[in-house]
Amino acid sequence: MIYLNDRHITRIGTPWPELMHLVRNVLRLQGTAELVQPLKPYLRYRDPRNRIIAMPAFVGGEVEASGIKWIASFPGNLERGLPRAHNTLILNDTHTGEPIAFLRSGKLSAIRTAAVSGAMLGAYLESRPGSAEPSAGLRIGIVGMGPIGRMHLAMLHSAYGDRIAELRAFDVRGIAAASLPKELRRRVRVCSSWQEVYERSDVFLTCTTSPERYIDRPPRPGMLLLNVSLRDYRPESVDRLSAVVVDDWLEVCRENTDIEMLHRSCGLEEADVLTLRQAIWDNALAAIPPEEPIFFNPMGMAAFDIAVAASYVRQAIRLGIGSRLP
Repeated sequence: MIYLNDRHITRIGTPWPELMHLVRNVLRLQGTAELVQPLKPYLRYRDPRNRIIAMPAFVGGEVEASGIKWIASFPGNLERGLPRAHNTLILNDTHTGEPIAFLRSGKLSAIRTAAVSGAMLGAYLESRPGSAEPSAGLRIGIVGMGPIGRMHLAMLHSAYGDRIAELRAFDVRGIAAASLPKELRRRVRVCSSWQEVYERSDVFLTCTTSPERYIDRPPRPGMLLLNVSLRDYRPESVDRLSAVVVDDWLEVCRENTDIEMLHRSCGLEEADVLTLRQAIWDNALAAIPPEEPIFFNPMGMAAFDIAVAASYVRQAIRLGIGSRLP
């Protein structure tokens, strides 16, 4: 069995085009016997803010991997100087069930999350004639600059840097310029409020751990809302949107997400939304009028985690990175 941690993942690197290609390939299997992904359970005790989530999956095809992700989210950790999330993952041989890899890496989870957002952004750009050209000058904004927000920033700079005219960011805890990667300090405009980011973005990402919803105004025409943190929008800001995209309806329409809020208060149903698979493989976004905002809500599919972990394990073995466990 091989063991990998954040240090090993950093040594391997983050090949964003390959990771987004992997996300697209996993989506191609969705709805077939080659992708099995039970509804993930949430373990809660004592403090209801805390949760530990079990995310098992099998992914066949070119990936051929099975396993389970076990990720804890304890928001109070930030006050203790600890990471909010702790992520572990076990891969099993798909033929024998033998454990073959153990990964303890919060970075890996952030990479998966950003790769999914990158794949969605790619589908959005392809559906908007002219928007994918460097001259289009995308204005991108991020609210929440913890590990997930910073990983998205790295992904955007690496995969879409030549298409971005402006990057804006805001965090309630503040953003020190010195904390940003050197290559991004001149590109990122640190703002004093979420409104300053929201009102000036074509693509807007929420990567927060906000305990309550705060976005209280509708998006501008044509915006792409990448609602990574899932619980930031008040009903009046999104209840009139007709272009809603999810990764998996059964997963995302629960646990007090914005999608569940729209389902309960506004009657949003599964038939009313598009899936990420449709957006990428059926070019479903092309049928949406250019002026219509698109609201993407990714709950997080275990299949993506297993596929990304398997990819890193294979690279680690090839490069001789990682530790061997008995």
